[in-house]
Amino acid sequence: AALWEQLLGLALRGAPGAGGAAGPAGAPGTGAPGGVGVARRGHAPCSSGSLRFAAALRAELDARLFGQHLARDVILKAVAGFFNNPSPKKPLVLSLHGWTGTGKNFVSQILAENVHKGGLRSKFVHLFVSTLHFLRSDQIPLYTDQLQSWIRGNVSACARSVFIFDEMDKLHPGLIDAIKPFLDYYEQIDGISYQRAIFIFLSNAGGDLITQVALDFWRSGRAREDIQLKDLDSALSLAVYNNKNSGFWRSRLIDRNLIDYFVPFLPLEYKHVKMCIHTEMQSRGLQPDEAVVEKVAAEMTFFPRDERIYSDKGCKTVQSKIDVY
Repeated sequence: AALWEQLLGLALRGAPGAGGAAGPAGAPGTGAPGGVGVARRGHAPCSSGSLRFAAALRAELDARLFGQHLARDVILKAVAGFFNNPSPKKPLVLSLHGWTGTGKNFVSQILAENVHKGGLRSKFVHLFVSTLHFLRSDQIPLYTDQLQSWIRGNVSACARSVFIFDEMDKLHPGLIDAIKPFLDYYEQIDGISYQRAIFIFLSNAGGDLITQVALDFWRSGRAREDIQLKDLDSALSLAVYNNKNSGFWRSRLIDRNLIDYFVPFLPLEYKHVKMCIHTEMQSRGLQPDEAVVEKVAAEMTFFPRDERIYSDKGCKTVQSKIDVY
């Protein structure tokens, strides 16, 4: 931990090698979360967004995100409003919820790519993985100091910094409250404005609730697309807040209403899995073969056991299964 802290201090002073490829292992010589160092002035320009941003994001989500009408609409609304506001009062804060393979990481990646060239490889995009960067429960005070320093240093260098926190359901409760001041309605904190930054949280917490709502709609004969945010929003935020196994347990970020949107990702049906397979094959330069698509989809497991409606891993294992063919 001491070495981590020393290296973080070097990165905050703009030490050589502080900017590297994003990834949970970190770049050589930094020891920092996501391997992304504090952006140094005079190097790659920091994006300020544009009116074309929302249109480009919409086109990409429409083409690459399947079965997630709620997530698509909420994210587009939130992002368009934020980027078209010349004077936001607080950072944009999104919390993405749903089971594995439903598109949470995928959407955060697309969003990062549209804000900063290079996406997760950009020195202005910072990825934190709970089970890697904040593993030890006896180091929470140290993690708190490091996290605050990391955000402070990077936002001072790039106002439009993007911070992604993955596996929020595995984060030690209370730790995320360390960043509460940066998400609040402050014009400046110690001379730094955080109002143009973007914070994205990814979590499996609330997945049961989201699935149950989707299943209730299916069993009552109502269309999946009829599910609205009001059917999930309040119950989802409350479930996450009261989940003792979640990083948001009793979090001040929730009780102070600092999370702008709780975004539900619905479980994926058989037809959505097939769409994922088609897209993956096309991305490899392969002509989608319906027989292969059916074989790959048939290897996925679905639930509930009797009805077999939803893929239990979403589209997460599609890539590895296509490799076999």
